[in-house]
Amino acid sequence: MLPLFPLQTVVYPKERLSLHIFEKRYQQLINDCAEEGVLFGIPTYIDEKLEYGTEVKLQKIAQKYPGGESDVICEGTRIFRITNFYQQFPGKLYAGGEVEFLTDNDSSEEELQEELLKNIAILYVELTIDNPPVFDIPFISYQVAHKIGLSLHQEYHLLKLRNEVERLKYLISHLKKTIPVVREMNNAKKAIKMNGHFKNFDPLDFEDFKL
Repeated sequence: MLPLFPLQTVVYPKERLSLHIFEKRYQQLINDCAEEGVLFGIPTYIDEKLEYGTEVKLQKIAQKYPGGESDVICEGTRIFRITNFYQQFPGKLYAGGEVEFLTDNDSSEEELQEELLKNIAILYVELTIDNPPVFDIPFISYQVAHKIGLSLHQEYHLLKLRNEVERLKYLISHLKKTIPVVREMNNAKKAIKMNGHFKNFDPLDFEDFKL
């Protein structure tokens, strides 16, 4: 059985996650992680359900507070699906569950990675982001997933895909839909800024005009 810490977020394997721990049950969980090397799961709470999530390992306790609260850094390890959920882990305050760890086909294609990076660069130009993050090939889809404007449902969908090529294609598809929308918004902003300004139109020649 795996201790569970449900959150309305998606955590990916190898992702570093900073958490502020304030509830008593999760203070107990972090103490167990620190003292016994316990790993725990963060299932995504979405659509009032818990099903998929990522196992995480406590990396370090960055800060402890007098009232028992703490700031911690964790790292995602592997993805699971909950088969049985329990409000309380045996003898503990926190929740737990029986889980099935999922296998993954992580073989990738460099062409898809290059196409994804090209589209990310276009998105960042359209958004005029200063000092955008830089990604080098090879990389994995999870490294960029939180940085291209996916909704929670889209991030969750990505979590459930068990094939890296599928994940890359999914992210490329998302960007190809998103970039034109961002571009249209930028054009709308420019049009709005033109309101109230004198416009210099070229005169139309009606010599050849017929009804």
